Amino acid sequence: MRFLIVDDSSTMRRIIINTLKKLGHHECYEAGNGREGVERLATTPVDMIITDWNMPEMSGIDFVRAVRANEATRQLPVLMVTTNAAEEDIVEALKAGVSNYVVKPFTPDTIKEKIQAALRMAPSRTR
Repeated sequence: MRFLIVDDSSTMRRIIINTLKKLGHHECYEAGNGREGVERLATTPVDMIITDWNMPEMSGIDFVRAVRANEATRQLPVLMVTTNAAEEDIVEALKAGVSNYVVKPFTPDTIKEKIQAALRMAPSRTR
């Protein structure tokens, strides 16, 4: 599977990528904010997005809305990994179109479970 990791923290991107590699996913692309994520999606086919919420230039929520508004990307599973733990934040993220939600800090097992759940919920796609 090909993943796009969108987070303004290079350290957090590296943690997520290392976690994905431990889970057997070696094709990972990076973006430092939602705007960069949109640009990356225009040139790089991916199977799933993992995004933070709080980022400069374009937040994760606005990024998810842009992904869902684009015919080419609207069906991609999106996992939001964030420090926002309030129930109203989770509801807002789900309304924006995230497939699943993880509150930082997380374990590799949590990421694995949330990825699997997001994939089960995603419409089947031709890869």
